[in-house]
Amino acid sequence: MISVKDRYFKLNYTLLLIVGLWPYNKSKFARFQLICCFSILISSIIFQLATFITLNCTSDLLIKILSPTLACINFTIVYHSFYVNAETVKYLMEQLQCIYNDLTDNNEISIIEAYGNNAKRYTTRLTILLISGASIITAIQLMPSFFNIILSTNKSQQRRILFTMEYFIDQEKYYYILLLHINIIIFIGIIAVLATGTMLITYLQHACGMFKIASYRVENAMKIHILQDKLLNDNLIFKGIISAIDIHRKAISFSDHLISQFEMSFMLLILFGVISLSINIFRIFQIFTSKYNALELLIPLITASFITVYMFFANFLGQAITDHYNDIFVTAYAVRWYTVPLHIQKIILFLLQRGNKSFGLNVGGLFVASLQCFATVQQILCVVCNGSESSELRIKN
Repeated sequence: MISVKDRYFKLNYTLLLIVGLWPYNKSKFARFQLICCFSILISSIIFQLATFITLNCTSDLLIKILSPTLACINFTIVYHSFYVNAETVKYLMEQLQCIYNDLTDNNEISIIEAYGNNAKRYTTRLTILLISGASIITAIQLMPSFFNIILSTNKSQQRRILFTMEYFIDQEKYYYILLLHINIIIFIGIIAVLATGTMLITYLQHACGMFKIASYRVENAMKIHILQDKLLNDNLIFKGIISAIDIHRKAISFSDHLISQFEMSFMLLILFGVISLSINIFRIFQIFTSKYNALELLIPLITASFITVYMFFANFLGQAITDHYNDIFVTAYAVRWYTVPLHIQKIILFLLQRGNKSFGLNVGGLFVASLQCFATVQQILCVVCNGSESSELRIKN
């Protein structure tokens, strides 16, 4: 028997375990991890917003503070959503295991394994990409101190932290402690988003595999008419179509359950994600058109790129679910349905009628994850940013 957890969720297990979110781990140490990680993420938001207490609140400062703060809020939402929905994560894992156990056809097993391997590749590549990005941010922050040591300059230079945060202590004196705190925030946030995001990718890839198996079963059932025994022929076609509808229904239920349980979290992520992306793009424009330090470009550029990639993957997977859902109806149209008896054609007709109802990853009845949705959001952001650019130029003139 194939163990889904051991075969396709090894890296997901490791990532979730690091931040204390693995749902099967209920030890005291795991609870301690949860408290520490969540407290660190909350502290990052508090220390950034505390800057408004000690500095005069201007539009430039507001944009500068909100740029990374909203990203930290997104990290916290993602982390909290998986903690709250730990039972849902377990339930979906058990459902996948049951579906694997029910598969007996070698071709169907090969199909679901192909999608499981795709999910593993996505997880591995995203892990390498995001951990590399976090390491680069850390290296850039340590670079000034490194050059000072190498060059052995007697002239002391003021060390700056990339993030504007107010700790109410001497930041020059406790520079390395504060730098450690900031980098812990970055790594916890990135690993939390990576672990939860790749877990959802793996689940949705398996849902795509289930839809693909449904299409395969319809196609395979319609090939049975070549058998000579008419009664046996009809029974096998009936069983084939019924099994196709059954796994198609399970795939719909699996996807719906995932979205419904995470719906509120996804709504908040969409809200804060779009606002954060808008502010970071505007911040990039500010730095390019003003006499700001080029190093300040790093944070909004990385944040905007990270959010864009996250949004693209979410909508790409939503599009994949919709396309795979429609495949069974395309297959039913394409096969030689006209060669089977009339009473079987009527069953196929009922199947095709279900295709009139569209299906997608619908979040709150407002957003349906798709490439069209992603393109629409990008167009809106471009219009908003162009409007902001024109306004700022008019003010300067």
